[in-house]
Amino acid sequence: MSVLIEVASARLLEDEGTLRVCGKVNFEGAAEMAEAGREWLEERTPGSPVCLDLSEVEHVSSAALTMMLEWARTMRRAGLSLNSIKLSPPLWQLTELAGLDDLLPSTCARA
Repeated sequence: MSVLIEVASARLLEDEGTLRVCGKVNFEGAAEMAEAGREWLEERTPGSPVCLDLSEVEHVSSAALTMMLEWARTMRRAGLSLNSIKLSPPLWQLTELAGLDDLLPSTCARA
């Protein structure tokens, strides 16, 4: 596991095909995390399976949703296969509140 970026009180890690987010994802640093994740995704081989693990996200804002949507667009453009998404309870709640839960794949799980 290696740290891709650490901003404010959040970290973005990569671990064998998994992008893992830990900490508080808010407007301070979310754009940098989205960019670092996008770059990592673009380096993957087309068809590669990818997992998103946001189960350790403690505090969220709409910036976290924007970051996830950016990664989803990048995965589609890069031809990557989304294996699973794990969301923390606060992120799941925000996703439902925003009406985005219907857009999540069936592999999405609450942490």
